[in-house]
Amino acid sequence: MDTQQENVLRMVEQRDIAFIRLWFTDIFGSLKTVMMSPAELEAAFDEGVGFDGSSIEGFSRISESDTLLRPDPSTFQPLPFDEGTGLQTARMFCDITMPDGDPLYADPRQVLRRQMTHARELGFEFNASPEIEYYVLKQNMPGEDPVPADKGGYFDQAKRNEAPKLRRQAIAALEYMGIVTEFSHHEASAGQQEIDLRHTDALTMADNVVTFRYIVKTVAEANGVHATFMPKPFADMDGSAMHTHFSLWEGETNAFHDPDDEISLSKTGRQFIAGIIEHANEISAVTNQWVNSYKRLQFGSEAPTAATWGVSNRSAMVRVPTYRLHKADSRRIEVRSLDSACNPYLAYAAVLAAGLRGIEGEYELDEPSRDDVFALTRRERRAMGYRDLPNSLDQALRHLERSEFMAEVLGEQVFEFFLRSKWDEYHAYTSQITPWEIESGIDL
Repeated sequence: MDTQQENVLRMVEQRDIAFIRLWFTDIFGSLKTVMMSPAELEAAFDEGVGFDGSSIEGFSRISESDTLLRPDPSTFQPLPFDEGTGLQTARMFCDITMPDGDPLYADPRQVLRRQMTHARELGFEFNASPEIEYYVLKQNMPGEDPVPADKGGYFDQAKRNEAPKLRRQAIAALEYMGIVTEFSHHEASAGQQEIDLRHTDALTMADNVVTFRYIVKTVAEANGVHATFMPKPFADMDGSAMHTHFSLWEGETNAFHDPDDEISLSKTGRQFIAGIIEHANEISAVTNQWVNSYKRLQFGSEAPTAATWGVSNRSAMVRVPTYRLHKADSRRIEVRSLDSACNPYLAYAAVLAAGLRGIEGEYELDEPSRDDVFALTRRERRAMGYRDLPNSLDQALRHLERSEFMAEVLGEQVFEFFLRSKWDEYHAYTSQITPWEIESGIDL
């Protein structure tokens, strides 16, 4: 038993932990959990916890259903809620393996870990810092249209509604779990909130994003409202993004920083951006995995519509911020296509793989866009040489299914299951007869 495991066992005893939740996600990022007592923890570290992998869609075939949860002791944190029991609960994320100890290739954590291992082989550590947007809604009856829980606007103090209190409670719960936040504020639309997380390595951050969703939803429910990370729940209001700032580090050195460059961006940083731009359409189905994701990209304010990059340009898919331009630690890129409902493990793996492909292939980066790209029509974008991003899930899936690059990134099992399931989702969506169709076509 290693030192981290021993420390966890000691903390469980010292803090009188009554229950431990073992967390993992399915391929689409939905949180799964197994509850265990502290008495079973040492055996779980030594032997894993067996479960039926075939019952988690896309994990394993029924003939190979024996899989193991391997608790990651570095992720142990007490939860801030007792869920009405009065007893202390903790959580740990798990890696998933086969009985022989080999990693389960369909495990989303493993997909990201493979890319981070590749980055380390090239001498890099990969950091992420997301700005996570979401809506807080009134608790409605099933079938009723969603209603925002407040009427606030961008940066509103909003003294007369509950939004600031809910954000404070969520931040306090996150900080209790060791997840450091940087800023929070009301977003542009009624009911829409944003909380930004402090940068850390991408695997830890993906764990933090999953925890963030759990915390925010739990806090909302405790206050009689509902939190949703749906990319675009309202036709006439903004979508919810997860703009994420990324950087590569070589030891203590920011690999994206060059003090002699006009925008302090290194050749490595430019090649990383070029990789993301080149493979933007191939990764879109992963960074924006839902039918509803493309309502945000097609109709949302400040959502990228083309594979572009820019300096301080919030209409570009990849933005180079110019805050503290000559401070080495601050040099980063912001990818603005991701939405708040993506699987963060797969999305971060896709972005990292595309950026590393750009570095390894020494991709050339075009001149930055200085246009308001999302104000341009499709014809205008094409005339100016911009390559459109997919504007529907079926377009994104067509790019994905032709991509040998993404098949390699995701692994054959995840790639095939993801495609099959997402095509099923799209076909189920297109088979619906909407109220608009009835209202506009009933007299035909």
